[in-house]
Order: sequence, then structure tokens, then C-alpha cells
Amino acid sequence: MYTLLSGLWRYIRQKDEYNVLILGLDNAGKTTYLEQTKMKFTSNYQGMSLNKITTTVGLNIGQIDIGHVRLNFWDLGGQEELQSLWDKYYAESHAVIYVIDSSDTDRFDESKEAFDKMVTNKTLETVPLLTLANKQDLEGSMRVENVQKIFISNAQHLGEREHKMNGVSALKGDGVDEGILWLVEAIKRNSLCRPPIQKDIRGT
Repeated sequence: MYTLLSGLWRYIRQKDEYNVLILGLDNAGKTTYLEQTKMKFTSNYQGMSLNKITTTVGLNIGQIDIGHVRLNFWDLGGQEELQSLWDKYYAESHAVIYVIDSSDTDRFDESKEAFDKMVTNKTLETVPLLTLANKQDLEGSMRVENVQKIFISNAQHLGEREHKMNGVSALKGDGVDEGILWLVEAIKRNSLCRPPIQKDIRGT
């Protein structure tokens, strides 16, 4: 009887664990978005001050639990010299979040080039993609539908993957919940192609 109850308890506590990449140019708001995500989905989380976040050099990590799903986030530096490292993480990722600074139209061509190179990589062929038009709270930011026309102008290059574009303000937290909840469901739907990395039973 103890073995049965112990097994049931372990089953209730176990979580499917997935890795999510957060990509985009430097200063797009990737780390701010990650911090907002942790604050919204982790009880009593005390993170860094959002106004004091600096450019990522290397890697920031984060983790949240939503039901029986655990997401491990890898927030990678977006400077040109660091973009060459992005594809080293593709094989182990289950989803990608691509962040665009919608207030910095001067860098759209640069961001679009990095975006296209990422989505056409064969290793990410079926991986769900959440594209974020960030900084929608700033005056003069390009509207989401116009950002979408620029970045998703040729839907064919997205392949068969699930994709969603959202307008967000990472600094204020607007739109964060909606995108993450969509991503969790998309990851689960794609789990036959990209199974979870393990059954986590730490119950944290």
C-alpha cells in the first residue's frame, strides 16, 4: 500500500521539463521579459530591479512551473558576436521566444536578418515560436501588425511550426502571461517531435 501511495504521490508531483530559448538583438528587452515572466509565474519571487538590467553577455537562466510543466529559460546575449553561439542551443530547445524592440526601427533590418537565420535553421524545424513586439508602451513604437508584416512577410520560411506574434511591454508586464500560456500549450502539442528532457519529481 505504501508503494502504491508513494508512486501516486510521485506521479502527481512530476513535471514535464522543457527548454525555451529567448533570442533577439541586444537591448531588445529579453532579460526584462524573463524577469517579468518569473515574477508573474513564481510566488514570492524577488528578482532584480527591472530598471537596472544591463546588456546580457553570455547567458541568463530562469525557471517557472505551470501545472505539470516546467520551463527552463535560456536568455542569450544578442550582440552580433554572440549570435554565432545561438545555434549551439537549438538541438536541446523545445521552443523559441524572439524579442523585437519595436521602438528601434533603425535596427529592424539587423533584427530581421538574425530572425530569418534562426527560423530557417533545420534544427528548429518543428519548434514553436513566440515572436514579441516589445516596448509597446513607448511613444513612437511600431504597431504590432506592422512589425508582423516586416518579420512574418513570407510565412513559408516559418515552415510547419506553430507561431504567434504578441505585442508586449516587458517593463510593465503587459502581454507577458498570454504569450507564455500559449507557448506552454504549443510545446505540449509538439511533444511527440520534441519530448520533454525528463520527468522532474523534485516537487519544488
